[in-house]
Amino acid sequence: MAKTMTSACPCGKGDYATCCKPYHDGTAAPTAEALMRSRYSAYALGLMHYVHASWHASTRPPLPDFVHDASTRWLGLEVRKFAPGADEATVEFVARSKTGGRAQRLHEVSRFVKEDGRWFYIDGVFPE
Repeated sequence: MAKTMTSACPCGKGDYATCCKPYHDGTAAPTAEALMRSRYSAYALGLMHYVHASWHASTRPPLPDFVHDASTRWLGLEVRKFAPGADEATVEFVARSKTGGRAQRLHEVSRFVKEDGRWFYIDGVFPE
C-alpha cells in the first residue's frame, strides 16, 4: 500500500488538502477566521486571484494591484482573537514573513462581512 504524501498548510492549522485548499478551490469558508487563514495561505502560495476574490467589492483594490512577491517567505500565522458574528466578524492576527533577509511582522485586526453565504474581507487596522 502506497503512503499518502501530505503537506502542512501555510496557515499552520493542519494538512493543506483538508485545511485551506477546499476554500482556494471554491468552497465557502464557514467562518471569518477560516477565510482569514485561507487568505494568509493564498498569500504564501501566490494565489492572488483568491485574495482578490475574497476581498469585499466595496473596498477591493483592482486586480492588477494583486501581485505575488516571490521574494517574500511567509513564516507563520498566529490568530490572537476571533470575534464571531452572524454577518460581521473580526479576527486579530500576527503574520510573520521575511523579505530580502529582513523579518517583518504584520499585526492586524481585520473586519469581515458575510453576504449570500460567503465571508469577505472588508478592511483592517494595525493596533501597533
